[in-house]
Amino acid sequence: MSYDVIVIGSGPGGYSAAIRAGQYGLKTALIEKDPKLGGTCLHVGCVPTKALLHTAEVWDYFQHSEEQGIYCQDPRLDLAKVLERKDKIVSKHAGGVGMLMKKNKVEVIQGFGRLLGGGKVEVTNDGEKRVIEGEAVILATGSEARMLPNLEIDAPRVVTNVEILQMREVPKRLLVIGAGAVGVEFASIFKRFGSDVTVFEMLPRLVPVEDEDVSKELLRSFKKQKINCEPGAKVLEVHKHDGGVKLKVQLASGATEEVEGDTLLVAVGRKPNTDNVGIENTKVELDRGFVKVDPYQRTGEAGVYAIGDIVAGTPQLAHVATMEGMVAVAHIAGKEAVPINKRRIPGATYTEPGIGSVGLTEKQAKEAGYDVKIGKFPFLGNSKASILGSHDGFVKVVADAKYGEILGVHIIGPHGYELIAEAVAAMEAEATVDTMIHTIHAHPTLYEAVGEAFNNVYGLAINA
Repeated sequence: MSYDVIVIGSGPGGYSAAIRAGQYGLKTALIEKDPKLGGTCLHVGCVPTKALLHTAEVWDYFQHSEEQGIYCQDPRLDLAKVLERKDKIVSKHAGGVGMLMKKNKVEVIQGFGRLLGGGKVEVTNDGEKRVIEGEAVILATGSEARMLPNLEIDAPRVVTNVEILQMREVPKRLLVIGAGAVGVEFASIFKRFGSDVTVFEMLPRLVPVEDEDVSKELLRSFKKQKINCEPGAKVLEVHKHDGGVKLKVQLASGATEEVEGDTLLVAVGRKPNTDNVGIENTKVELDRGFVKVDPYQRTGEAGVYAIGDIVAGTPQLAHVATMEGMVAVAHIAGKEAVPINKRRIPGATYTEPGIGSVGLTEKQAKEAGYDVKIGKFPFLGNSKASILGSHDGFVKVVADAKYGEILGVHIIGPHGYELIAEAVAAMEAEATVDTMIHTIHAHPTLYEAVGEAFNNVYGLAINA
């Protein structure tokens, strides 16, 4: 069987690429090894974790409802019901992806796809093999959680993002190794669910890819929430026992201590799924397991493209995978293909307070040689934040002093992951600080704080 486009992997990047190919009228096949479409993001990543985070937020309101003048007698958290709701959301959207395949005339092929070279792909399903051919092949095989050396998954004692989503009880003591997005989000969930949480991060600060001020604010807020944080800590040993786990940790001070927990979440990053996919049969080049691509997502093998978590040099984010898929398919179809601008990729971390960011941090901008001006506005001065009872955090604008170019925007505060949208659109449109100062922001809203931060680049914020 021959196709215009073969997509291997049905995560957000893969299924979006397949849909776009169908929209362009290309004969398209989508290969997926798992029983359901949607990949890691839908089944054990973005979507289920955000469902739990929403429940954690609602539960937190019930825990402190008297502040709203609402008195709840003995509220209780039913984790089984929480997981049931999460699973319903996942199933609904997995079914939706299947319907979109039919709508766009994409043929779904069940099985494990492997490159054979020359546009050929071998598909293995229940031991049976078949070979299909495509004018173009898009590799979108995603990633999986990294595990510490000499440590294996052993739920409920040692888990990754996959196993923790199925835990039937809230652990009394949750230990987290890694303070990237996955680690801090689960810390935020389970602290509000009632766990005693400790987070260990080998680097000097939490969420180390964010602006340093954002890291400091998250640490401050987590401490206020009584989430124990140990940045600059190195886990030396992990011992499992009947009651849970025991860690030997070297702290930033140099001191060594032992810490016990019921569950250990390992959140030390993700490795690309490029093993056993037939890379050796092609001219595709790897960099530490990641696929090298050009601006149009082309690999070193003619007709083979790569998108998503397996790509070298772009962050492992679902929305990045999706846009890379759009670029690849546009190039395949002979349409206008606009390569990704890495400075305009939004980051979103769904902790409490939430984090949203785009562009250069203050440190990066200075290192790049810009004459930097900073505009900062605290949510303490925002009336909508007062209404929500969520005052932690700020909006920070990093701008070029000479031309008012917006170099980066960094938000930590209520719904920061939503508020970043305005900044991303502004940067994509090449708006300046002056453009944003003259943009009317509705009142009372959280996004007024974004407008105030732009004003404060020139020291002109009204409510600060």
